[in-house]
Amino acid sequence: MKTLLLTLLALASPVLADNASDAIKRKDGAAHAAQFEDAVRVNIRPELRAKLAPIVAAIRHAENGRAGREYGVLHPKALGKSYRTQAGWCAATVQKHYDRWTKAGKKGDFLESLARRYCPVGADNDPTGLNRHWLKNVRHWRDRIVKKEVKS
Repeated sequence: MKTLLLTLLALASPVLADNASDAIKRKDGAAHAAQFEDAVRVNIRPELRAKLAPIVAAIRHAENGRAGREYGVLHPKALGKSYRTQAGWCAATVQKHYDRWTKAGKKGDFLESLARRYCPVGADNDPTGLNRHWLKNVRHWRDRIVKKEVKS
């Protein structure tokens, strides 16, 4: 019975999210990795954590924002707030957009769809045109994080 319980707990834990968490821990330290894990746990449904947590971690790496902008979230309720707030808004945005994309029939690539919403090219708040690099950078980091997870 105890073995069955431990097996069920292991299956329920977000294995890939733990590795995405390792990527955050290497970048931002253990305290922020714990906040990332909480943001993922609260904002991403369990069955999607393995798929979406690496994207959230990749956004952190691609955005590489300073304190209060770590995940590039510019909404007034998140801008300049805590690391956890930034991570939470990012995770919630990824989950909500995944739901919209799924409801619309999963047309096209999810990351391309997310990029149009999260970091649109030509946005007023992007006067130097850096948003055009967002999709490529997020894909790069997501692929690095996922490959490390597969090797583990």
